[in-house]
Amino acid sequence: MIGAGTSAAATADQVRTVAPDVPVLRVEAVTKKWRGRDLATLRAVDLVLHDGRIAALAGENGAGKTTLLRILAGLITADSGRVSVDGVSPDTDASGYQRRVSFVPAGQTGLYARLTVDFHLDFCARLMYVPRESRRRVIEAAAERFDLHELRAQRVDRLSMGQRQRVRLALGFLPAPRLILLDEPANSLDTRGNELLAHAIEAHAAGGGSLIWCAPTVDNLPFELDELYSLRAGRLIDR
Repeated sequence: MIGAGTSAAATADQVRTVAPDVPVLRVEAVTKKWRGRDLATLRAVDLVLHDGRIAALAGENGAGKTTLLRILAGLITADSGRVSVDGVSPDTDASGYQRRVSFVPAGQTGLYARLTVDFHLDFCARLMYVPRESRRRVIEAAAERFDLHELRAQRVDRLSMGQRQRVRLALGFLPAPRLILLDEPANSLDTRGNELLAHAIEAHAAGGGSLIWCAPTVDNLPFELDELYSLRAGRLIDR
């Protein structure tokens, strides 16, 4: 399952009940060391991301980018430090935290091969507790956002890799969580797919949501960045 970590998500209106000075994302001194490794993958990482901000995270393969995203998604825990979204911590309110976060991991995971695109959209909306009265509207918006209308009746295993990636992205943006985490999201996308993704990112930020784009390199992105970071030797560097 992609979106809201691996759990339910609420609409932005349902979760945006926080003080205006509370950032969307706050990361404080997050450290992670995997067993059997001499050095920590993440070393005292700090990060603050406010409403409507788009950040990119670059770094070589193995630098710890995906580890950081998985911590931010609430899928794994840090050895030390603290993470919060809208002031909510996964340590004290896991479901409340995951309602605010969506994570689209790298690769082609999270889809059921023999089920249709429409099934995935509906299943995702139900799992995320989208209210019945607005579910169809939310699904239609997601399909429109990533140009899925002609694909909705098709099984996922009959789609190209680029089409599958658009489905995965549609699920990740449904239904407008506060923080979206994208791990190498442009993989397999053609020019049209990249244009759709850029528009979705800009619309998400315009609506007050925040987003982190993660990839080995982040040159020539088709949208404007507010923050640019890289991971080197376990530390987050502001570029």
